[in-house]
Amino acid sequence: MEVLFERVAGLDVGKASVTVCVRTPGPNGRRVSEVRTFSTMSRSLAVMRDWLVERGVTIAAIESTSTYWKPPFYCLEEVMEVWLLNAAHMKAVPQRKTDVKDAEWIAQLLEHGLLRPSFVPPPDIRRLRMLTRYRMQLMGDRTREAIRLELMLEDASIKLSAVASSLTTVSARAMLAAMIDGERDPRMLADLAKGKMRAKMPQLTEALIGAFDDHHAMLARAILRRLELVEAALAELDAVIAEACRPWRHQLELLQTIPGVGQKVAQVILAETGGDMSRFPSAAHLAAWAGVAPGVHESAGKRHPVAARHGNKWLTAMLVEAAGSVGRMKGANYLSTQHARLAARRGMGRAQVAVAHSILVSAHWMLSRDEPYQDLGADWLARRNDEAHARRLVAQLERLGHTVVLDPAALSRVK
Repeated sequence: MEVLFERVAGLDVGKASVTVCVRTPGPNGRRVSEVRTFSTMSRSLAVMRDWLVERGVTIAAIESTSTYWKPPFYCLEEVMEVWLLNAAHMKAVPQRKTDVKDAEWIAQLLEHGLLRPSFVPPPDIRRLRMLTRYRMQLMGDRTREAIRLELMLEDASIKLSAVASSLTTVSARAMLAAMIDGERDPRMLADLAKGKMRAKMPQLTEALIGAFDDHHAMLARAILRRLELVEAALAELDAVIAEACRPWRHQLELLQTIPGVGQKVAQVILAETGGDMSRFPSAAHLAAWAGVAPGVHESAGKRHPVAARHGNKWLTAMLVEAAGSVGRMKGANYLSTQHARLAARRGMGRAQVAVAHSILVSAHWMLSRDEPYQDLGADWLARRNDEAHARRLVAQLERLGHTVVLDPAALSRVK
């Protein structure tokens, strides 16, 4: 088999050590392997880097393992080309039982060009990605604490969540704070409602009748304290991310012209894709990489429907959230119409993934062409179906020997 890279290195990375196999040309056209094991401490990684440079290695491949690949990858990327490999692509290889064999196998595959590198963004995007991913984790923490609060109130037979849109609103928090301080009169608690919630005073009075005791008050106080800490951290992080995104302000403005895409969704799209669409061969490739493209399973010439493939979970989560907000727009644009049509036929989950796919494809073309979003219109799908139906009818008449001439003026009157 042809050797595409003469001097390569394969790295099998663990938490405490990294095993490195270097393959270089040897006598009589043979290939020579050298294997060493290094600690993953910074000084040891610098020694590893110097050794690889001394051996003339021009390209290295690292198997992705948790986050342990990052220190050796960052150490080597400054002096040579480094490929990050998907661990799932390596698992199918049998009879590899040691770190040395793993490293040797990676190096052999690399020298023959049988590996495909994963996308690793440049350092500035990586720093932004860490911030946006941490914010998503904090948002998840906030959601989990709100769920714990609701479950605790259900234990006390307090049905506040059945009346209020959220337990984190100003009105709900005022009522919870009063309950924690010892107020138990449902009328007095309901009177703390503000704004539109005051129209629900009778329902609130009924919902606040229960068995809320000192034990529940202690738990509620602890949960609300954690919620306040998370929300304070989120507010601080939002300001840091906004400052970090200043170099890509134009791209963020373009992305926010897509229906359903707000500032946070646009920031995640930028952080996860890097904003440089030239890294992806096509919009379809980007959608497949993100995990919002349908999977393909073909056997014996027949294709079977399968779930969406695995991809970038951070990007997918935000795109699906944006698709959900589009679905609440009720036919105001092309995406909301697409969501409504698919939800009626295939269910809410499939509709949101399909709209997320459309959003990401639009983002690819917008960033590639440096153009804002151009909506097709809420009636585009209906017009396309009418035109396709007309073409089918014309084809049927022509097969029967008729000559059909369509009058554009008459068609416009029918529409």
